[in-house]
Amino acid sequence: MHVLVTGGAGFIGSNLVRELETHGHHVAVLDDLSTGHESNLDGTSAEFVHGSILDRTTLDGLVRSADAIVHLAARSSVPRSLDDPIASHEVNAGGTLNVLESARLVSGASTQRQVIVASSSSVYGANAELPKREWSPTRPMSPYAASKLAAESYTLGHRSSFDLPTVAFRFFNVFGPRQMPGHAYAAVIPAFIHAALTGTTLTVHGDGTQSRDFTPVATVVATLRTAVECQMSSAEPLNLAFGLRITLNELIDRLATLVDAPLLVEHVENRRGDVPHSQADPTLLREHFPTIEPTSFDDALLATVDWMRGHLASSSDTVVDLAASER
Repeated sequence: MHVLVTGGAGFIGSNLVRELETHGHHVAVLDDLSTGHESNLDGTSAEFVHGSILDRTTLDGLVRSADAIVHLAARSSVPRSLDDPIASHEVNAGGTLNVLESARLVSGASTQRQVIVASSSSVYGANAELPKREWSPTRPMSPYAASKLAAESYTLGHRSSFDLPTVAFRFFNVFGPRQMPGHAYAAVIPAFIHAALTGTTLTVHGDGTQSRDFTPVATVVATLRTAVECQMSSAEPLNLAFGLRITLNELIDRLATLVDAPLLVEHVENRRGDVPHSQADPTLLREHFPTIEPTSFDDALLATVDWMRGHLASSSDTVVDLAASER
């Protein structure tokens, strides 16, 4: 199949490109490189187009050549959305509508383009129910969460109104190799690993008892690839996580074991818009994807640490041998 991956030079996207190519598919990538890196595609055969999902001319041309679109491009991060809510809306909601409209207008009766859209567990927001079920009320706590709920709603609306084959997956704290640290909006796992390996302080917002359903990227891309291959379409969103729940304090303890040394930790005030706890109910996911076996958290964390060591060794950052310094 010919698959277009928007945001394909990013963390999840570049892992998906490799997963698709390994299984014989041809991949085109559209990415504006606002957070992705073209070097993430080194060693792949993907056609790379430097451009934006807000540019309909470029988008339409790529969609016309695709059998399926996996839409990952987004303006991610809750704190970033607090800094600029309108930009998050324009990219996440408006950009998703552009992708759906391109697919709808290019599709014909016999050549419909499947669209797979990345939503977010953040849409559950202030709903305290655990685990999160797809029919649980959505109560966004940030502009980012609201923009992702809008994107998801457009996805379901296009399926219902235009018979466009779509599916919206709610991602839960995806982590793994190629997830970059070292910037203000870095996700928690790469930020913690970077601090652990460079001997700097891990900043924890709150007391560390908040929990997340951390999901290995290998599990995510295997699920997305399978959804492409079976041309899946769903009238309801699907959680893409397997019900793991780990607190930040537990994450820090596991990292300390991996680097064989205690870590420097500073607790600061909670961030606005952060959800206290997150855990998926994977029932529907398992029904739709019975062959997907989730990668274990500990194996995925070790692989991520190993990747980060290599990344730091090839950059200007210094990897500190914490174990040696303790001895």
